[in-house]
Amino acid sequence: MLLFILMGVGVSQSVFSQVTKIRGRVVDAKTQEPLPFVNISFKGTTIGATTDFDGNYFIETRTPTDSLQVSFVGYKARGYAIQKGVFQTLNIELHSEAVALQEIKILPGENPAHILLRKIIARKKKNNPSRLESYQYETYTKMEMDLNNINDDFKNKKIMRQFQFVFDYVDTSVVTGKSYLPVFITESLSDYYYRKTPKLEREVIKASQMSGIKDNASLAQFTGQLHQNINIYDNFIDLFNKNFVSPIADGGLSYYKYYLTDSAYRDGNWCYHMSFKPKRKLEPCFVGDFWVADTTFAVDNMKMRITKDVNLNWVKDLVSTNEFQKINDSTWFLKKQNLFVDFMLTNRDSTSQMGFFGRKTISYRKVKLNAPIRKEIVKLENNVIVNDDALGKQASYWDEARPFKLSKRESGIYSMVDSIQNVPLYKNIIDIIQTFVTGYYTKGNFEYGPYYKLYSFNEIEGNRFMFGGRTSNDFSTKVMYNAHVAYGDKDNRFKYGLGFLYMINKLPRETFGMQWKHDIHQLGKSPNAFTEGNILASLLKRNPNNKLTMLDQFEAHYEKEWFQGFMNSIKFRYRDISPTPIVPFVSPNGDLPISGIKNSEIELRTRWTRNEKVVMGEFERVHLGGPVPIVNLYLTMGLKNVLGSGQEYFKADLSVDHTLDLPPLGKMRYLATASKLFGKVPYPLLSLHEGNETYAFDPYAFNMMNYFEFASDQYVSLSLEHHFQGFILNRIPLFKRLKWRTVVSAKGLWGTLSDENNGALANSEAILKFPVGLSDVTDPYFEASVGVENIFKFFRVDAMWRLNHLEPNPDQDFEKFGIRAMFQMTF
Repeated sequence: MLLFILMGVGVSQSVFSQVTKIRGRVVDAKTQEPLPFVNISFKGTTIGATTDFDGNYFIETRTPTDSLQVSFVGYKARGYAIQKGVFQTLNIELHSEAVALQEIKILPGENPAHILLRKIIARKKKNNPSRLESYQYETYTKMEMDLNNINDDFKNKKIMRQFQFVFDYVDTSVVTGKSYLPVFITESLSDYYYRKTPKLEREVIKASQMSGIKDNASLAQFTGQLHQNINIYDNFIDLFNKNFVSPIADGGLSYYKYYLTDSAYRDGNWCYHMSFKPKRKLEPCFVGDFWVADTTFAVDNMKMRITKDVNLNWVKDLVSTNEFQKINDSTWFLKKQNLFVDFMLTNRDSTSQMGFFGRKTISYRKVKLNAPIRKEIVKLENNVIVNDDALGKQASYWDEARPFKLSKRESGIYSMVDSIQNVPLYKNIIDIIQTFVTGYYTKGNFEYGPYYKLYSFNEIEGNRFMFGGRTSNDFSTKVMYNAHVAYGDKDNRFKYGLGFLYMINKLPRETFGMQWKHDIHQLGKSPNAFTEGNILASLLKRNPNNKLTMLDQFEAHYEKEWFQGFMNSIKFRYRDISPTPIVPFVSPNGDLPISGIKNSEIELRTRWTRNEKVVMGEFERVHLGGPVPIVNLYLTMGLKNVLGSGQEYFKADLSVDHTLDLPPLGKMRYLATASKLFGKVPYPLLSLHEGNETYAFDPYAFNMMNYFEFASDQYVSLSLEHHFQGFILNRIPLFKRLKWRTVVSAKGLWGTLSDENNGALANSEAILKFPVGLSDVTDPYFEASVGVENIFKFFRVDAMWRLNHLEPNPDQDFEKFGIRAMFQMTF
C-alpha cells in the first residue's frame, strides 16, 4: 500500500549502495553518430554489455572494479576509470583507426545471421528445457517494487513530512537513469520438481519473507509460482496478457531484422553474437541481442527489451535477461532470469511523472536432470506446498540461502516499511484506498458497505436505502459474518440478510457457510451482472427496472478443494419466490393467482482445471485462468415436501470456459454451455436465459435480449469473443497512435420446452402460466458485435446487432441495434 500512498501525493542521491551502476551512450567521435554493438565490460570480470541500435548501454556489478573497457571493430579500444559503488553516467566517444585488411571477396548470398538463425531454429526442440523428461532444482525468487522519479518537489510536500526517513533509501536505476525508492520486497526459496510422463509438478516453498507482510501463506504461494514464466524457445512469450514474438521464433524472419556482430569464447564455449530489432513499429516484438553456442546452437545469454512504440498500456519500458548454464557438459538449462518493468500511469513526459518499477530476479541452482523424484514429493496432494516454518526464517538463514547478497538499501526495506506502518497518516490513507478498491470502510472489527449499494432506485421499491457490512480480518481470519438491512420508500418494506463463512482450511481450500436473505431479486440475470441495489444498475438501465421479484432464500454450503484445480461443493437451497404485478404467478387457466413458489433443492458442483493462477485473500479468491479449459458441472435435485416444496426434478448444467492464444491474431475466449432438466417445474425454476437491460456490456449475458424473453428446460449455447490486441488497427495510420484495439463477438442459443413446462401454450399443462413476452427459443437466437477497446486505456464500446427474432412483439420492446460500453483496465 505504500506504493499507492506515495503515488497518490505525487533527492538527493545517496552513495550507500554497494552496487556500481553505469549507463550512457557511445558515438563516433567525428560524426557523433551512435555506434551499435559496441562491447563494454568491467575490467577483471566476465560482466559485459553491448550497446543497442541507438548506441545506449547500461551495465552494473556488485564486484569491486575501478575501470570500464570499451572495444569495437575499426575503433581504438579504450579504458575508462570509474567510481566504485555509485551510479554514474558515462558517455563515450570512440575514434576510428586504420585497419589493414587482407583482400576479401564479397559474394552474393544470404545474410549470415539468417543462416545462423535457421540453425538455431532447427535445434530448438533439442535445446528447449521443456522437452526434458524430468528435472528438479532449487530456485530463489526476489521481487521488488520501487517508486520512481523521486525529486525535491515530491520530497518537500507537506504530506510527506512524516515520511522523511524513507528518502535515505533512494537509489538510481541503471536501466532508465531515474531515481527510485524501494517500497516493497519479497523473497522465496523453493525446491521445484517436474516430470513429463506421467505429468507431475511440485513446488515446495522452504522460505518466504515480505516487507511489511506477516504470516501471509497465500501471498507466499502466489509469488513462489512466478518463476520460469519466460521461455525464449517458445514461439510467443506471454507478457501482461499479450503475446510477444520470441527473437528465435520459427517465423522470426517475418518479424525481425538480424545482425551477426561478433564471435568469442564464453566460459570455454565458442559463441556467436547476434542482435535483432523489429521490422515494423507497434508490433509486439523486442530489440536486443544474444550469444549462441557453436555446434549445439543453444542460447548462452539473451537480453531483450520492448520497443517504445509497442501497443502496451501502463508499461513504459521492459527489459528481460536470460542466462543459461551447461549441465552434465551437454544440456543447457536456465541459470538466472531478470525482469525489469517501468510502469507509468500517464503518457506524459516520463522523466518528470511519477511511476514505479517492478523487478524480478530468479536464480536456478542444484539442477538435476532425469533424476528420480522422491516418493514423499510425488504423494503431495497440491502442486504448491508452503512448509510450516517457511515464514519464520531468521536473517542468518537468508544470508546463507541467497545466491547473492542484498544491497544495503534492499535490506533496509524490511525495517523501513515496518516503520512506516507506525506513522498515523499511513493508516488514514490506507483506509481511503481500501474503501475505494473493496467498497468497504474498515473500522476495527467491522467493515461497513459496500458504498455503491447505500442508495439506488427501481420501479418496485422507489428510492432504496441500504446499510450493511461484514466483520474484518481484525475480528477473525477463520470466520466472517455479514449482514444488511434495506428499505424502499415506495413499497414501504424492509429487506434484510445475514450469514457467515467459516474457513476450515485455507490450503487446500475448505469452507462451510450459511446465508439467509429476504430481499428483491432479478430472475434471469447473469452471474456477472450488477447485483440488486447497485447504483450503477439504476443509472445505466435502458428499460424500466420493474421485473424484480421478492425472494426469501436460505443457503448452506460445504466446499472442498481436493487438490489444485479440482473442487467439489454441496449446497442446500430453500427459496420462497413471491410474484409482482409485472411478474405474476397465475395458474394456466388464468383464474387462480398463486401467492408464491416454495422450492428446496440440493446442488452438487464439480470444478476442474489445471495450472490455474489464483490470488487469495483471507476469505475471497480471484481466479486468473490458465492454459487449460475450466469445466463446471452442476447436478441439482429438487426435494419434494421439504419445507413446503412442491417440485421433484433433476437438472444437469455443464459449461466449458477457455481463452485460446492465437498469436499474432490475439486471443479468443469461448464459453460453451449445455443444460437438461428432468421434471415438471414452474417457470421461475426453468432456465430463464440471461438478458441484459442496461447499457453496460456483460460478457456473460445476451446483451440484446431482455429479461423474461426466453426460457428452456434443455438448451445449448455458445459465446465467442475475439480480441485482436491491435493486430488490425496497428496497421491503420489514423488509429495506430491511439493504440485502440478491435474486438468482435458472437453468441448463439438454442433450446426447447416440453409441453408440461411450456406455460405459453393455449392449453398448457404447466404449473404456471408464462408472463407476457416469455416464450421458448426453438428457433435459435443469435447476436453479434464489433467493438473497440483500450479507448483512453479504460473503456470498451461495442456496436451490437440482434440477428434474428426481429418480428415486432407488443409484449417485448427489444432493440435491433444497440451500443454497449464497459469500464475495462488491461495491459
